[in-house]
Amino acid sequence: MRNRIQDIVTQECQSRPSPSMRPPKTLRATIAPLWNSAYVLLLFTALFWAGNAIVARGARDLVPPVALTFWRWSFALLLLLPFAWRHLKADWPLIIQSWGILLFLGILGIGAFNTLLYSGLQTTTALNAMLLQAAQPALILVVGALLLQDRVSIRQIVGVVVSLTGVLLILARGDRHLLLGIHIDTGDAIIGVAVIIWSVYSVYLRRRPAVHPLSFMAATLIVGVVFILPLYVWEVHSGRLIVPQTESWLAIAYVSIFPSLAAYLFFNRGVELVGAAATGQFMNVMPVIGAVLSVLFLGEAFRLLHLTGMLLVGVGILIAGANLRAPGPAGTPR
Repeated sequence: MRNRIQDIVTQECQSRPSPSMRPPKTLRATIAPLWNSAYVLLLFTALFWAGNAIVARGARDLVPPVALTFWRWSFALLLLLPFAWRHLKADWPLIIQSWGILLFLGILGIGAFNTLLYSGLQTTTALNAMLLQAAQPALILVVGALLLQDRVSIRQIVGVVVSLTGVLLILARGDRHLLLGIHIDTGDAIIGVAVIIWSVYSVYLRRRPAVHPLSFMAATLIVGVVFILPLYVWEVHSGRLIVPQTESWLAIAYVSIFPSLAAYLFFNRGVELVGAAATGQFMNVMPVIGAVLSVLFLGEAFRLLHLTGMLLVGVGILIAGANLRAPGPAGTPR
C-alpha cells in the first residue's frame, strides 16, 4: 500500500511494542493463536495491500481518484489519532524541529503516491499496477545511488537490469515497437511515476526524525491530507463527484481500514515474530496475490507477458539480494 517500512520496523524491533499497538486485553485471549502466527498475519497484510489496487480499480466509476485518496487518509487519520495522540504530544518538539523532512515525506508518500496510483488505475489494469509496483526494490536501489550516493555492487546492478526488463515488458505489453515509439498507456505511465515517487520517498525515510512510529504516521497523514485537500476541491469543482451508492462507501471504508491501518498492525507484528528480513521477503508474494485477485474479481486477462514480467522482476530481486527491500512507513505503501 507492494505494499509499502524497514526503517520504522527496525525501531519497533529494538524495543518492546507500545501498548497502543497491542490488541485490547479482552481480545488477546481470543485471537492469541492468530496474533502469534507470523505468516498468517503477513498473508493478510499482502492481501490487504493487493486489495487496495483491486478496490480502486473496481470502484473507478464510482469514486474519483482524488476523492478516494482524500477520504482514505482522512478516515485513517481519525482512526489512528486515539492511539497516536499521547505519542504526538511527547514527540511534538521534535516534530516541529523536523517539519521540513516530514513535509517532504508526507507530500510524497501520502499525497502524491496514492493520488497517482488511483489516477493510473482509472485507465490501466490492477494487474499491471501490481506488477509495476513489484519493481520498487530495484528502483529504490537506483534512486539511492543517484540521490544519496549509496554504494552499489555489480550483483545489484545486474538485479536492477533484470527487474527493469520485466517492468519494460509489462509497460510495452510485449510489443517492442510500442516501447521504441514511447507510446505507453497513460495509466501505466502514471503508475510508473508513482513508483518512482515512492522510491524517492523510501530512500529519504532514513532521514526521518527519531519519533514513535505512530507519531510519524500521524504527522505524515496530516501533511498528506492537507496536500490532497485543494486537489480534491478542484476535482469536485470540475464535476467529478462520488456516486452515492453502497459500493462507493464500502470502497472508501476498505481502503481506510485494511491497507491503511490493519496491514500496518499485522506487518509490524510479523516483524516482531520473524524479523524484518524474512518479513520483507515474504511480502514479495503481494504481486502474485494481486494478479490472482485481479483475474478473479475484475475479470482481467493474465497473459504470458505478465508471467514473464513477474518472473523477471522476481529474479532481479533475488539476484540483487533481500537488502533491496526498502523502508516505508507502515500503512502508507499501498
